[in-house]
Amino acid sequence: MARTKEFDENEVLKKAICLFWNKGYNGTSMQELVDGLGISRSSLYDTFGDKHQLYLKALEAYRDGYGDRLCTLITEAPSAKSAVKDIFELVVNDLLDDQQRKGCFLVNAGIELAAHDQQVNQLICQNEQELEHTFLKIITQGQKNGELDPTKDAQSIARFLNNTVKGMQVSVSSTTDQKFFNDIVNVALTVLNQ
Repeated sequence: MARTKEFDENEVLKKAICLFWNKGYNGTSMQELVDGLGISRSSLYDTFGDKHQLYLKALEAYRDGYGDRLCTLITEAPSAKSAVKDIFELVVNDLLDDQQRKGCFLVNAGIELAAHDQQVNQLICQNEQELEHTFLKIITQGQKNGELDPTKDAQSIARFLNNTVKGMQVSVSSTTDQKFFNDIVNVALTVLNQ
C-alpha cells in the first residue's frame, strides 16, 4: 500500500523557489534543499526527481504564478497603454519591494544556466516568447481600436518592451533608485505614443 505524502507539494515548490532564487542552482546543495524544504531526501527524489528536475519545476511554478498575475492585470486594464503601464509597474514594484534585490528568478536562471542547459534554455525562451506575445497582443488590440498608431511595427515594439522589462530585472542588483526605474518606464511608454 502506497504511503500518503505528509507535505504539500505546492508549499515545497514555493520553498524551493526561494532557495534557488537566493543562491542560484549551482550555489544550492542537496543538503540545503533537504533542510530548507523540510522533507527527507527520499521524499524529495520520489516526488520531484533529482535536483535538476526540482529546479525546472520551481522555474515553471514561478513562471505560472507570474503569468497569472499578468493575465489579471491585462484583463482589468481599460486600455492598451494602461495595460503596458500596469505591467511595468508590477515589475518595478516587485523589484523594489524585494529587500534582497534578487531580480527575476527566470532571468537569473537564464544568466546562470541557459547557455549550457538545454532544458533551462527552453523554459527561459518559452517565457520570453510568452511575455513578448502578451505585449504584441496588447499593442495589436490598441492598434485595432485606434488607441495606438497602426503604422508602427507591433512586433518590434513588443520585443523592445520585453527587453526593457528584462533589463530592469537585471538592473535591480545594482540600484533600487525608484527614479531610475521610473525614467526607464516613462521613456519606454513613449514608443506607444502616436
